Amino acid sequence: MRFDQHTVVLLARASDPPELPQDAIDRLQDAHLAHQAGLVEQGLVLATGPFLETDDDQLRGFVVLSIAPEEARDLYANDPAVRAGRLDVRVMSWMVPEGNVRFEGVPIPRSMLEAAAGD
Repeated sequence: MRFDQHTVVLLARASDPPELPQDAIDRLQDAHLAHQAGLVEQGLVLATGPFLETDDDQLRGFVVLSIAPEEARDLYANDPAVRAGRLDVRVMSWMVPEGNVRFEGVPIPRSMLEAAAGD
């Protein structure tokens, strides 16, 4: 059997995030979403999204990438929410039987306002 290999990034709430006012958190979230959208537009991110109901409330989001784990680490070291100490990154390789998972090129929101619009 042949396998496809993808890189997965789990975004987790940092264990000791800095205290920030809500408007700064909102701006940081928008910058994080813009960073994600830029990676999607470059064709590096195949799928991404937040976790809603999880047994581990530290886990915040899931990303599947088309690049090597080392490259993913470098890219996410530059995510504004990671740089600000609000998110931690966990990187791993994921193997699935070849052709078992397909990804469509769907745009993602660049801000919370765009996400809330639902268009």
